[in-house]
Amino acid sequence: MPEKETNKTEKEKKKTPSRRGKTTAKKTVEQGEHAKAGLAQEKEAPKKQATRKRKGETGKKQSASKALEAQVLEAVSQAQEKKTTKRTSKKKGAKDAPAETTEVRRTPLRIVPLGGLNEIGKNMTLYECVNDMFIVDCGLAFPDEEMLGVDLVIPDFTYVEKNKDKIRGIVITHGHEDHIGAIPYLLKTVNIPVYGTRLTLGILEGKLKEHDLLGKVKLNVVKPKDIIKLGCMAVEFIHVNHSIPDSCALAIHTPAGVVVQTGDFKVDFTPIESGVIDLARFGELGNRGVLALLCDSTNAERPGHSRSESKVGESFNKLFSQAGNRRIIIATFSSNVHRIQQIVDYSRKYGKKVALSGRSMLNVVAKAIELGYLKVPDGLLIDIDAIRHYPDNKVVIITTGSQGEPMSALSRMAMGEHRKVNVTPNDFIIISASPIPGNEKTVGRVINELLKLGAEVVYEAMYETHASGHASQEDLQLMMSLVRPKYFVPVHGEYKHLKKNASLAMAMGIPSDRILIGDIGKVMETDGVDMKFVGSVPAGQVFVDGLGVGDVGSIVLRDRKHLAEDGLIIAVVAIDSVSGQIAAGPDIISRGFVYVREAEHMMAEAREIVRRCVEDCASNGLNDWGHMKTVIKDKLSSYLYNQTKRSPMILPVIQEI
Repeated sequence: MPEKETNKTEKEKKKTPSRRGKTTAKKTVEQGEHAKAGLAQEKEAPKKQATRKRKGETGKKQSASKALEAQVLEAVSQAQEKKTTKRTSKKKGAKDAPAETTEVRRTPLRIVPLGGLNEIGKNMTLYECVNDMFIVDCGLAFPDEEMLGVDLVIPDFTYVEKNKDKIRGIVITHGHEDHIGAIPYLLKTVNIPVYGTRLTLGILEGKLKEHDLLGKVKLNVVKPKDIIKLGCMAVEFIHVNHSIPDSCALAIHTPAGVVVQTGDFKVDFTPIESGVIDLARFGELGNRGVLALLCDSTNAERPGHSRSESKVGESFNKLFSQAGNRRIIIATFSSNVHRIQQIVDYSRKYGKKVALSGRSMLNVVAKAIELGYLKVPDGLLIDIDAIRHYPDNKVVIITTGSQGEPMSALSRMAMGEHRKVNVTPNDFIIISASPIPGNEKTVGRVINELLKLGAEVVYEAMYETHASGHASQEDLQLMMSLVRPKYFVPVHGEYKHLKKNASLAMAMGIPSDRILIGDIGKVMETDGVDMKFVGSVPAGQVFVDGLGVGDVGSIVLRDRKHLAEDGLIIAVVAIDSVSGQIAAGPDIISRGFVYVREAEHMMAEAREIVRRCVEDCASNGLNDWGHMKTVIKDKLSSYLYNQTKRSPMILPVIQEI
C-alpha cells in the first residue's frame, strides 16, 4: 500500500510542474508582455511627444495670457486701498435673518472730460487716480460762423498745466484731427510720452514736424492687445473698426474697476482691411465686470446698423462706369485710407491715372504708402501738374474739401481759384462724405457752385458714396450688451446725441440713475460702488489764429463781429499842446459803414460834431484825452444811429502837436 501510494505520488509529481517551474514560466510570460508593451510605447512615443508639445504650446499661450492679466493687476494693486470683496453680517438674535451685503469702496477714480461733450470735435479726457494722471486723445474743432478769423479751436489746457508733474502720458485712440489735432499745442506746454498705433503716430509725426517738435517728444508705438502702465493705472488697446485704420478702443484698468472708452467705432463685418472689431474681448471684459462705459454718441440718432465700407466700393464701381468719357473728381477725407484704397483699385480696373490735390491728402497718402497701409501700383499715381498730358477719361483726381471748407482744394475748384484744376461740364464729381453737423450750408454752397460750372455732382443723398465710421443704434446697443457696464456715460457728440445714446442705454436695461450725461470740465468720481459728479475744473475753448494761441478771446471776437456787421468810423483831430485848440482836422474816415461820396452831408455834420466836442472840452479846461475820446465817441455814435439806425465802431484818434 505505501509503495503504490509512493509510485502514484511520483507520477503526479511528473505530471504537475514544480512551483519553481511555475514561477519561471510566469516570469517568461511577463517578460514577453513587457517587451510587447515596450514596443508599443516606442511606437506611441512620437505621438505622446507631439501631444505634450501641443499642450506645452497651449500652456505657454495661457501663461502669456495670465502674465498679461498679472501685469494689469500688478499695476493697479499698488494703489488699491482695500480688496474688492463683499462682507456679509447678521444681526445678533436673528439667526434666520437674511445676511446684509456691503460693497467695499475702493481708491477713487476721477474722470475729467476736457472736450468732446456737447460739441463735435475737440475730444479730450483726463483720468486721475491718487497722484497719477493720463490723457486720452487731444483733438481740435473747426470754427463756426461766429468765430470770425479763427483758424482752429483747441481745448483749454489750464488744468493739465497745473498738474503737469502728475501726467504720465497721452494715449491716442486713432489718427483723426478731432482726436490728435491739438496734441502739438499741448506738447509745447507739457512734454509727456505719447502712445498710439503705427499709422496714428505716423500721421502725428507730420504735425510735430510742422511745429518743430519731432524728435523732442517720446512716441511709443503700440498695437491691439498691448497693455501699458501709467502709474497706478493700466491701459489695454482693443481693435475696432472706423474710417481710418489702426483705430482702438481702450480698457482702462484702475483700482476702482475697469472703464471702457470706445473711442470712435463701428461694427463692420466686411471691412476693407485690418479685421473685424474684437467683439470677443469686449464680451470677456463684460463677463468679468465693467464699472463704466464711455461710449461714442455721434450716430446715436441713426437707426439700424452702420453701412459697411465695402458697400461704398460697389457704388464706386457703378459710378466709374457711369462717368463714361468724363474726368472723375472725388472729394473725401484724407484720413480715410480705406476709401482711398478703393478709389485706387477701381482706377486701376478702369485704366485711369490718379492725381492728388490738397496738402493733407498728399501728406496722409504718402505716410500710408510708406507704412504699407495703402497699396498703389507703380505708375498709377501722377503729379497734379501732369493731368494736362492725359485725356479726361483717363484721370481721377482725389481731393480734400468734402466738408466745404473755404480754403480746401474742392472749394477753390468751385470758385475757379484752383491753379491746377479748372472744372468744366466734362467733369463727374463725387462727394464721398456726409456733412459733419454744422457744415451742411458750406457743403451745399460748394455743390451749387460746381453745378453752375456745368459739372455733374454726385453726393450721399443720391448714391451710397459714403459709409460712416461711427456706430448706429443697433451697433451701440450691441456694444452695451457685450460690456454690460454698471454705469454708462455717453460721450463724443452734441447734447442731442448724448441724450439719445442715454435713451438707448435705458432701453438696454441700464437704470437712469446710473447714466451720467456730463459736460466739459465737469468731474466724475467713482469708488467702484458709486459714480457721481463732484465739481468742475477750468475747461473751454482756446482759439488759434495764425501763430497766436489764446490771444483771441470773446472781446476780440465781439469787436470782429461788430466790424463785420456795422463797419468802422475813425475820427482824427490834431490839437495844439499849449493852447488846447484844434490845429488840424477833424477828419472822418469810414470803412464798411457808408460810401463817403454818397453821404457827404452826413460826413460833414460828423466832422462838425467832433469839432464842437473838442472845443467844449478845451473851453472847460479839460486836457484829459481819455475823457475827450469818450465824449466824441458818445456824441458821434448817437448822431450816426439817428441818421442810419446802425452803430459802427467809432475810433477817435487825438494827436498832440
